[in-house]
Amino acid sequence: MTTEIYLDSNATSVVLPAAIAAAIDAMGQRYGNPSSTHATGLKAKVILDDARACAARLLGVGQGRLMFNSGATEGIQTAVLSALVALRERRDAGEAIGSLLVYGATEHKAVPESLAHWNRLLGLNLALHKLPVGHDGVHDLAALREVAPQAAMVCTMAANNETGVVSDLIGIEAVLAQTNTAALWMVDCVQALGKLKLDLSSTRIDYAPFSGHKLYAPKGIGMLYVRAGAPFTPLIMGGGQESGQRSGTENMAGIAALGAVLSALERGDTFRTQAELCAFRARLADSLRAALPGVVFNNPFDKALPTTLNFAVPGLSSRELMDVFDAAEVRVSAGSACSSSKAAPSYVLDAMGLPLWRSAGAIRMSFGPLADEATIAAACARIERCGAALRASCLIPSERTAVPHDGLLQLGVEGACSWMVLDAASRSCIVIDPLPDHVARIESYVRCQNYQVQAIVSTLPNAGRAMLIEALGRHFNRHADADEYGWPLNAAAGLVLENGSGAASIKLGQQVLACVHCGTGDELRAYLLGTPQGATLPAASVRFAFSAHPVQQALHAVSTAQTLLCPTRDEHNQFCTVAAPQATLAADAQLDRSALDAFLQAHPNARLVDVREPYEFAAAIAPALAGRVALSVPLSRLAEHASGWLRAEQAPLVFFCRSGNRSMKAAQCLRRLGHQQAYSLSGGLALAPPLPLAA
Repeated sequence: MTTEIYLDSNATSVVLPAAIAAAIDAMGQRYGNPSSTHATGLKAKVILDDARACAARLLGVGQGRLMFNSGATEGIQTAVLSALVALRERRDAGEAIGSLLVYGATEHKAVPESLAHWNRLLGLNLALHKLPVGHDGVHDLAALREVAPQAAMVCTMAANNETGVVSDLIGIEAVLAQTNTAALWMVDCVQALGKLKLDLSSTRIDYAPFSGHKLYAPKGIGMLYVRAGAPFTPLIMGGGQESGQRSGTENMAGIAALGAVLSALERGDTFRTQAELCAFRARLADSLRAALPGVVFNNPFDKALPTTLNFAVPGLSSRELMDVFDAAEVRVSAGSACSSSKAAPSYVLDAMGLPLWRSAGAIRMSFGPLADEATIAAACARIERCGAALRASCLIPSERTAVPHDGLLQLGVEGACSWMVLDAASRSCIVIDPLPDHVARIESYVRCQNYQVQAIVSTLPNAGRAMLIEALGRHFNRHADADEYGWPLNAAAGLVLENGSGAASIKLGQQVLACVHCGTGDELRAYLLGTPQGATLPAASVRFAFSAHPVQQALHAVSTAQTLLCPTRDEHNQFCTVAAPQATLAADAQLDRSALDAFLQAHPNARLVDVREPYEFAAAIAPALAGRVALSVPLSRLAEHASGWLRAEQAPLVFFCRSGNRSMKAAQCLRRLGHQQAYSLSGGLALAPPLPLAA
């Protein structure tokens, strides 16, 4: 049984059961080569002919060509090659062909990459021209009118894969006709199949690629339409299959599966109507508005496919939203599937002129026309769960004050760090080395948990504090004057350190933060966090030391080997270090899922540690691994817990996360600190086999 709710159909769809059955039949019963003339081959050829005939009727192919291929990328390559070969031949014959290869600014990357590739290889040296779109994502027809007379080829799409915005193909065709351009026209129809009515032969579209896996067929099968009379050059030559248009023995299992989907479309008895799909989108949008305050939709619903929502939430990155949805087993994506693994803004939303926070924080939620009532209802409930998890973690506004946390919190583990020392009993905290990028997050965290910030201190002089002080408002203790490091001038003096030197300190609950002057001329500072014994702070009581790397040597006399050094810079993503770090054994630290049960049986005292963020832990649907309750220790709190693990009897620690990346970093960190029984679950929860789930 699975609890997954799949809302990433624009990336790829599930496979229609009828398509699976058709593929199995083609592989098991009608396995012949359709080019063979014996009976077994003829049985396979029927599959090929029936699927092509069905596609021709659905798409209004008329006298045009329709060939099966591996998918949209091959179709785009073939179309571009065909057009550019013809353009070169015309130019060589002395004809005027235009100087521009025009493509929409929001096209799939396969289009400009193909244009650039074949333009270079064929030696045409035409200029690639990006056609702008408006804030609604629709092509700028006025801009097209200006460049159409110089266009050699025009490439647009029927519907955008990230936003679902439907192109004004009638308007584009009118512009091409009015400007009397002879430009060849390709329309990427990948997202249109089964969602938009197409009658290709009634248009002047020269090429239209399709991909089966976007509409319930398997990957590796697609189609290319070529208008009757449009130039054509095969991309693949060989045995002459597909009437010489695309050589290579046909993918009969894929064609059979695609044929089953096309037949279902033609019958009209399988997929939801446009009205039903619009209603589903409206319900999802309402749930997002209720769960995520301030959510903004990046695609205009009145101009987009009803199966696509693209949104952003102020203050949340796409990574954070992806993580919380994935923990709740709702599969969505950041931008397109081809770029969602990259930490970069969406070029599609950038082209629409949207603010950076919206393009960098965008999430795409897409479903197919096979969606049903139960799936949408379950998705809405999961969205509510995600919103509650984010509110409890202080990432989005909440009417209720969150439960305060104790200990140490690290923000920003990619190159630089901000630190917060938290005391729940007094609802107070100290901020160390705040980064400008973390101001909004710190402010939100402080307000959400109703903390009072006692001090904002830095390890380097003249560090920016004013922005955070202004953001905190009444939550910052403004009554004390501070020096250029932010250290309060009225901080208590007289605390004696291990080496006999005196230090000023700030009391925070049962702990103190002591200020240590480092370096000649007092140009650097370090801060020690520990529990005092009377008026002294013994080295053994110092759990954490905050400093810039150059002054860590100066801390040896006032700390111990178990004191964790918390850097202001963390270029290598180490979280924290000790004075004498130990080597890590990465291979030994990996546990695969098949070995986990045996490992836990052999080590009954082992702890399972979930290093996903608190909002992921709160939103999670899956049960604990191996029937054990896991401890939630996000990487932002790893230093706090690591200090305790190092000072206690060292039991085995098995870290896990979604993919195994974060848990491996945690295991490596603990081993580097000296805890050699730290392990990571390889592949994380994503590769773990499904386990029985509670109702």
